[in-house]
Amino acid sequence: MVTVMKFGGTSIGDGKRMRHVAKIVTDKKKKDKDVVVVTSAMTQITNSLIDISKEALDVRDIKRINNFVEDIKKKHEEAIEDAIKSENIKRDVRKTIYNLIDELEKVLIGVAYLGELTPKSRDYILSFGERLSAPILSGAIKDLGYSSTYLTGGEAGIITDENYGCARPIRLEVKEKVGPLLREGIIPVITGFIGSTEKGNITTLGRGGSDYSAALVGADLDADIVEIWTDVSGILTSDPRIVKNVKRIPRMSYIEAMELAYFGAKVLHPRTIEPLMEKNIPLRIKNTFDPENEGTLITNSKEESNNIIKAITAIKDVFLINIFGAGMVGVSGTAARIFSALGRADANVILISQGSSETNISIVVYGDGEEAERCLKELRGEFKNSNLIRDISIDMDIAVVSAVGAGMKGSRGIAGRLFTAVAESGANIKMIAQGSSEVNISFVIGENELQRCLQTLHDTFIK
Repeated sequence: MVTVMKFGGTSIGDGKRMRHVAKIVTDKKKKDKDVVVVTSAMTQITNSLIDISKEALDVRDIKRINNFVEDIKKKHEEAIEDAIKSENIKRDVRKTIYNLIDELEKVLIGVAYLGELTPKSRDYILSFGERLSAPILSGAIKDLGYSSTYLTGGEAGIITDENYGCARPIRLEVKEKVGPLLREGIIPVITGFIGSTEKGNITTLGRGGSDYSAALVGADLDADIVEIWTDVSGILTSDPRIVKNVKRIPRMSYIEAMELAYFGAKVLHPRTIEPLMEKNIPLRIKNTFDPENEGTLITNSKEESNNIIKAITAIKDVFLINIFGAGMVGVSGTAARIFSALGRADANVILISQGSSETNISIVVYGDGEEAERCLKELRGEFKNSNLIRDISIDMDIAVVSAVGAGMKGSRGIAGRLFTAVAESGANIKMIAQGSSEVNISFVIGENELQRCLQTLHDTFIK
């Protein structure tokens, strides 16, 4: 039996937590024949690497780079001290970490003197988070008496295109690279988030890409199960920071999990599901700090439930674009021009709605004020010499609410009940969209109406 276990940044936030994770891994190894570990960077390391990569562009402040390097060295030194007891293993791991940190310092100073940060060099800098955590976690596993080695995602066989920052896999060689290690009884610790081009250059898979890495590894190994270990006991019926009395969802289908991940359930990266769904590999969400809890099991089968709606999610970091113009009616190619302009602005569009009159198109985009200004500039530039569009407006103070559940498909009256509950909460709906899968209904409301709306919907539909 092959189990792929992915651990997030909070799970390995310091040396004591790494030691705890190593114990979870070795306990699993006792039960299952083969275990593969995929690890994130330690807590906040990736964010600090993003910040320092930008700050390094100012060559006048090399001292800031030196301070950053000292801070990151200290944090990883402390992790080694707490995660590993054997002095011999400590020495070997410390040597690896020091070499990597020296390399990172040289790269940052190089960026400072060049005054240029390319997407390729940025990916290389961001890769150090996982490349520093993997040797320590592998060392902790060794310290517990098990054979282990660490690999980057590229060394493990995740080959990607050259779209630095959000690379896409073009080929997987995990079975060839990792399979022999498993046959020798070795526990591989693989860096999540990282891949490699065919030329051997490091790429990153985008934020949250460690989950995706685990899915790719599991799919190519034909794993029996992939486990995502985080700081919550599975997928919950709503965000516990906003809604009272949320519950754990014991089981759900791939399509439900995909919709939830896409529309705000941060416990899982949206791209994680697809590689596993193709191979029909179960996915379980587990809590590192409550390992006995069963968490949430995600499989191909639709789980019967008393709740037609299984979860209510929300996204707040979005804005709404409203495009209005009677000139759009009956004119072919207008929508294509709109989305071409948004493509030039690198807009991440998540919802689209158009009235039957064709006079209005509403679009929800991920992002903040900077992204909104970029979208507005491109759209106005596209239609500046046209009478098709009369007005383009942007609403920043919105949130997207999504109700997800396979039971909604074919269920009569569910939309009526849903929007009656929204009305009872006092929220005003600005836009509605439903996917063809019929397991998700999404709508846009004012951000100040979000808490009351979510609580009302949860109280109405989650029993």
